[in-house]
Amino acid sequence: MRDVIRIVINGQPATAEDNISVQTLVDDLARPKGPCAVERNGQLVPWTERSTTAVQDGDQIEVVTLVGGG
Repeated sequence: MRDVIRIVINGQPATAEDNISVQTLVDDLARPKGPCAVERNGQLVPWTERSTTAVQDGDQIEVVTLVGGG
């Protein structure tokens, strides 16, 4: 069993498995699939680095879905 860490996702307290990647965290979120932007502690995580960037205890994650239209 993996350790659990405490994080904040879009302003809401949450837990995650220790050493989970940003990409896995985003994939596990119950939200519509599609393009999104992800920040970790106020810094944009490029999509090319999401699978290699680990979420750490206390991280603040913001996931913003991109919406088109006018």
